[in-house]
Amino acid sequence: MLSHDELTATARRIRGLLVQMSHRAGAPHLGSSLSCVDILVASYFAALRIDPQRPDAVDRDRFILSKGHAVTTLYATLALRGFFPVEQLVDFGVAGGHLPEHPSPGCVPGLEAATGSLGHGLSLGIGMALASRILGVSYRVYVTLSDGECNEGSVWEAALMAPAKGLENLVVIVDFNKWQATGRSTEVLALQPLREKWEAFGWSALEVDGHDMDELASALTRVPDGSRKPVAIIAHTVKGKGISFMEDDNNWHYRIPNLSEVEAALRELGHP
Repeated sequence: MLSHDELTATARRIRGLLVQMSHRAGAPHLGSSLSCVDILVASYFAALRIDPQRPDAVDRDRFILSKGHAVTTLYATLALRGFFPVEQLVDFGVAGGHLPEHPSPGCVPGLEAATGSLGHGLSLGIGMALASRILGVSYRVYVTLSDGECNEGSVWEAALMAPAKGLENLVVIVDFNKWQATGRSTEVLALQPLREKWEAFGWSALEVDGHDMDELASALTRVPDGSRKPVAIIAHTVKGKGISFMEDDNNWHYRIPNLSEVEAALRELGHP
C-alpha cells in the first residue's frame, strides 16, 4: 500500500493526465472524471487485491466504473497501476485505437465491464459477487456509481437484490459530486437523504469525504465490514476537483479545455 503522500501524488498526476487526454481527444466529461480520481486511486492503490501481471486471476477483486463517461480516470489509474503502458493513453478517443470514450471489456487489461449506459453497473457487480459464492472463490466487487445514476430504477432494483442475497463482498461507492448533466442532483430528483436510503434498502452505509485518502482507504479496505451486509459508501466529492477554475462548475461536464487552460491546470497541479 502506498503512503498518504504517495497516494496524493498519484491522484495529482492522474488529474494532469485527464486534462491532457480531454484536450487531445476533444472529449467531454472532464469534471466528472476529476471528481472520482481519489476514489479510484484509493481503490487501486490501497484496497483492491489485484496483480497487474495476472489481470484475469480468478481470485482477483473486481472493480466496475458504472459511470463509464468518466473512463479516462479508469484508464489513467490502470496505466499507473501497471496494467498497460502510460504511453498508450495517447490512444484515448482515437479512431481505431484501444481506448474508447466509454469502456469496452478487453480493450485494456484490468477493465472488467462495458459501462456508460447508466444504471447497469451495480447489476453486473451483483452477478460477479454471486459468482464468487457459486465458485467458492473469495474476492470482493467494487462498483462506483455517479449520484445522477441513482435516478435509475435499475439501481434500486439491484440495491434490493444485494442484501436479499447477503452479498457482504459487494461495495458501492457513490461519487456524490452534487451535479448531473443538467443541474444539481438534488434538484433534478430528490436524492437526499442518500445514506439513509441505502440503509433502508438493507445496506451497511456510511458517508466519507471523497477526497480524503485516509477516510477512503479505511472504508474501502473494511469490506466485508462484519455486518453481513453489502456496503454502500457515500463519497462526498467536488466536480472538477483539483483544478480551481473547474471545481463545482458544471460547464465542465461538457466543456473541453483549450491549450491555455491545459497549461494553467498543469501549473496548478505542479506538472512539468
